[in-house]
Formats: sequence, structure tokens, C-alpha cells
Amino acid sequence: MTAVDHARQGTRVTRYWPALAGVALAAMSAYGIASGADVAAVVAASGFVYLAAAALGSRAAAWPAFGVSFVLIALEKVVPAADPVATMSAVALVLAVVGVVRGRLRPGSGLPLQGAAMLVLAPVALVASQAAPVLAGLLVAGALLAHAAWDVHHHRTGRVVVRSMAEFCVVLDTVLAVLVLVVTFA
Repeated sequence: MTAVDHARQGTRVTRYWPALAGVALAAMSAYGIASGADVAAVVAASGFVYLAAAALGSRAAAWPAFGVSFVLIALEKVVPAADPVATMSAVALVLAVVGVVRGRLRPGSGLPLQGAAMLVLAPVALVASQAAPVLAGLLVAGALLAHAAWDVHHHRTGRVVVRSMAEFCVVLDTVLAVLVLVVTFA
């Protein structure tokens, strides 16, 4: 391989790192799961990240919000009593209040729409986490695929979150949804 070939390969990896990270996290998240209930918190995280960015008025805030959701989900693996969906929901409520106080009610595609999405995604995650395996798998996969479409829209419009987050999420959501369906029907 020549130096030019190495440079081109590095450019591809640099360009596609969000998608590659999405595939890697989906695979890690799905490893060893018994049903969709095991990854239901990812559904709540998908809404949490967007709501946080909208409430704070910063598209770049999506990545730190993702970091918070990642830690909360990982914490549940170590401390089974920890409930990442409830914690993310509580923090989302605080962020929504902060957003309202800071005047983030406009545009409508920001905090109002992201808040509505969180009001749908968090209960779906809560129900899925307690549901029978087939129902949990269908709820989680359906919510993730719906959020993947949400990610595509936000990637194309450049709204609410940075494009790298939208790209990462669309891949994570899609791959994880497919893996959940495979586990559900295997």
C-alpha cells in the first residue's frame, strides 16, 4: 500500500467513524441479550439525547448527553437496582424545565417536538423492560426503527443534534433493531 492509499483509507475511516461506532455499539449492546427487554433503555436514551440537545440549545450537547445515557445504561449492568430509564426520564424532565425557562420553546422542531418524542419513547422503554420476550422485542425494534427514521430526518435537515450524532444513531438504532428481531424470533 502506498502513502496515498493509506491517506485515502484514513479519510474513509475518519468520514465514517459515526457509522462504524454505531455498528460497534449495536453489536456490544446485543451481545448476550435474551430479549428486547435487555436493551429497552436504549429506546429511552434515543429520546433523551435529542431532548438534551434541544433543551440546552446546543446541537453539540448531544454527544455529552449520549455519554450520560451510556454511563446510566452501563451502571445497570453493575448495579441491577439502577434504573436507567427512570433516571433518564427524571433528568429529561429537569432539562425540559431548564429549556422552557431559557426560552427554548421555539422552534417547534426543537424542545416541544423532542419533549413529545421523549414522552413516547420513555414509556415504551418502561413497558418493554417488563414485557414478555416477544412483545418486548417488537416494542424495542419498532421504537428503534421509528427513531432511525427520526435520525435520518435530523441528519438531512441538520436540526437539533450534530450530524455525526444523527448518523451514529441511525446506524445504532437500525442494527440493534435487526439484532433484537433476530433474537426475538430465533
